[in-house]
Amino acid sequence: MSRRRFLQQSTAVLGATVITGPYLLRGQNLNSRIRVACIGVGGKGSSDTDSAFSMGGDIVAMADPDERALRRKLETLQDRAAKANRTLPEIKLYRDYRKMLEEMEQSIDAVTISTPDHHHGVAGIRAMKMGKHVYCQKPLTQTVWEAREMRRLAKEKKLATQMGNQGSGADGLRRAVEVIQAGVIGNPIELHVWSNRPIWPQGLDRPQGQDPIPPTLDWDAWIGPAEMRPYKQGVYHPFNWRGWFDFGTGALGDMACHTVNMPFRALKLGYPTVVECELASRFYPETYPKTSRIRFEFPAREGLPPLKFWWYDGNPGDALKPLRPDANVVKDVVQFRGRLDGSGCLIIGDKGQIYSPDDYGAEFYIKLKGESKFVSGRDHEACKAVPQSIPRSPGHDQEWFRMIKTGEPAYSNFEIAAYLTEIILLGCIALRLGEGRRMEWDGPNMRSPNIPEAAQYVKRTYRPGWEP
Repeated sequence: MSRRRFLQQSTAVLGATVITGPYLLRGQNLNSRIRVACIGVGGKGSSDTDSAFSMGGDIVAMADPDERALRRKLETLQDRAAKANRTLPEIKLYRDYRKMLEEMEQSIDAVTISTPDHHHGVAGIRAMKMGKHVYCQKPLTQTVWEAREMRRLAKEKKLATQMGNQGSGADGLRRAVEVIQAGVIGNPIELHVWSNRPIWPQGLDRPQGQDPIPPTLDWDAWIGPAEMRPYKQGVYHPFNWRGWFDFGTGALGDMACHTVNMPFRALKLGYPTVVECELASRFYPETYPKTSRIRFEFPAREGLPPLKFWWYDGNPGDALKPLRPDANVVKDVVQFRGRLDGSGCLIIGDKGQIYSPDDYGAEFYIKLKGESKFVSGRDHEACKAVPQSIPRSPGHDQEWFRMIKTGEPAYSNFEIAAYLTEIILLGCIALRLGEGRRMEWDGPNMRSPNIPEAAQYVKRTYRPGWEP
């Protein structure tokens, strides 16, 4: 996809149908509820399953390597159905989603994926090859290659897709995109985004030894496409996997699909030409560092000047002081807020600044040159003159169901979400390469011209039997 074509699609009014229908099961099940299979039903997967049920979907199968999560979710759905006086279909339970997809292929229309990151691409690509519509949690995938493949399949098979960065459905995020693209702060030249993650263990070595695997956990299915390792209680499952290279994408993968979502759209970022980890805390062979600063360089695009984007992560509550923007960069923000928020997004233009302290971009403030303080984007006079050009959302998850039924594109469908995910994952590659390595990037060809060893992180090696 050319940068021009991507930008045209990412800023287009959503009302235009970008993929021709029919979406819903090509001639069968047209008068029935959408039949949904849920992959991962603990944690965020629990609420994603509930959401699909609430929107009228029939949950017909669930897969999770943790039997306890499956039983809890089944009981919850039964209770919800009883209270709604709604008949619940037979729900088949699986430990391994590969078996579920194989056995249920003819009985499902759509799939939700709410697993640890290392399963997103494998489960998503398998389901999409079968022609299933997919809702997948962020980050869309763990590798650049997987993101590119999921975008390709969504287009090729005309599938309804949505990534779970829920801020995409917020009026405030869409309004910020309209205001920035209307030129209120002029030409954007710098972007600074920081996060209070990680809130999980990170920057550590693998613990020695192993613990007994709980009888309710299928450890082989949880490991999935990653290299097998001993089970250690509380180290990986159910939550602490995010900081490990094999299973997660660190603070950047966890939060940037939220915090960079608004500026990615508003600034028409496209592919960067350079990515570099400028500074980080101690590096470990299997986990992301506790804090890091990464620089992305974007070329001139669609009439906008070149732009540099800095990402900063690190938990303010950690004994290790996290990396953050230079005090001169955020002095107006600190004066306005009385402190530097734990997370934030600051866009600097040649006519002013936009600041969002909201991880989802739903709230934003503007300070133009010559003004003494930031003013809410709802009240600033320069914003009031900007017309609405992006339709508002009925709800993030509802957009996915609507896309299945009508073809109207969801705002974070994979054509857009995979592009955002690719950019973010380049920062993860830079972290793997190490501090001070200026990685040039050829986006269309998914390669670094000057650091060939980056290729090992573009596409992972899958454990036999777990290939997408």
